Amino acid sequence: IYAFTKQRMSSQVRLRLLPSARCLFDEPIQVKVSGLRSRQVVALRARSTDERGVVFSSSATYRADGSGKIDLVSDPSLSGSYVGVEPMGLLWSMRPDTLHKKFQIKNSLNPHVVRFSVHEEEGEGRMLAEATNERILIGDGVIRRPVKEGNIRGVLFTPPGRGPFPAVLELYILGGALSEKRASLLASRGFVVLSVVAYGHDDMPRNIKELHLDYFEEQLMLHFSFPQVGSKGVGVLTISKTGDVALSIASYLPDVEATVWINGCCANTALPLYYKKSQILPALMFDLSKMIPTESGANMVKNVLHNPLAEENKATLVPIEQAKGRFLFAAAEDDLNWDTKAYMDEMVERLKHHGKENFESVSYPGAGHYLEPPYGPYCPSSFHWLACKAVLWGGGAQSHAAAEVHLWKKIQEFFRAHLSVDAAQTIAKL
Repeated sequence: IYAFTKQRMSSQVRLRLLPSARCLFDEPIQVKVSGLRSRQVVALRARSTDERGVVFSSSATYRADGSGKIDLVSDPSLSGSYVGVEPMGLLWSMRPDTLHKKFQIKNSLNPHVVRFSVHEEEGEGRMLAEATNERILIGDGVIRRPVKEGNIRGVLFTPPGRGPFPAVLELYILGGALSEKRASLLASRGFVVLSVVAYGHDDMPRNIKELHLDYFEEQLMLHFSFPQVGSKGVGVLTISKTGDVALSIASYLPDVEATVWINGCCANTALPLYYKKSQILPALMFDLSKMIPTESGANMVKNVLHNPLAEENKATLVPIEQAKGRFLFAAAEDDLNWDTKAYMDEMVERLKHHGKENFESVSYPGAGHYLEPPYGPYCPSSFHWLACKAVLWGGGAQSHAAAEVHLWKKIQEFFRAHLSVDAAQTIAKL
């Protein structure tokens, strides 16, 4: 009789994902469970596999209320991958089954599929209910078009409709395979976005020894040729090494109205920068002998970059006071890739010294290096392209996740506020 009753009760357990089991990657969902026993303790789990086949998972313990219900919007996790009230905790707290792996979905056509499940806390953890959340990277009606024009290799994302739309140039990484997530999600929010890399993609050179600003100038010119683009200038969205590239684009090239710099440097790093066949900035270099191994197997690299403020390195500083457009600087205070907060403070002081007010800045305590669109798995460590080893990125999962939510909204507000749209210009192109 007991076995029959227990089975009958578990068959009544229901796991719901609201408002829909299908949503954009950057949209929150409400996870609800019903049909449990009064005050029953259960484990809620999430599991997903990225493009490389790496499995990510999380688990949290919850106690049902008197009517046998759990709502992650209001109920706290008692233990597990996170604690406290965290409506999206099962997503951002997922960890890889292999150390030092970053969650990767680079192709925007591949959804992030997450399997949620409810399990008995006692015994073997029998599953009581499950549901699947399909988190898409590209919204309905958004057009994805590979670009291979002149020297440019990338992907263009265009929102549905004739426009006019503001234009954004997206530089996620400097080289290698394109990562389309940020670009496709921004296009889903009403921006024409061109995502590019400088090398290592398609038929581009596998490696480069110098960087040419002319390549990015060509991208800006191409952006204005797209008929749906109605902005008078272009926005630039970057992170890490591409942050200093964006500073140079904004400082040396015209028509850049708004630049988002996330966890970058204030100096030109790693590769000398050329424009019209002349070097305009030398490279601030690294001393990899300063890498510190840790017990986790990942390395600490925060101090390997030479000090950009040292007298002998000041020639590498990007002259951002020349920029005509606006800046949004975002720094994670626990970034272990390099001293992001110090670099941001230096840029703020430099602009103030020159009487400039064309910037805003935000910093995030407890956040690490990879600030991305929200609700993806937090990455504490992974392979570093320059160090050629696993490194620590810093931050704590909970604080980092909150920073991503705030910053992603702020980026969109910043671009909408500062990318002026000219409807007449778009009509003329069409």
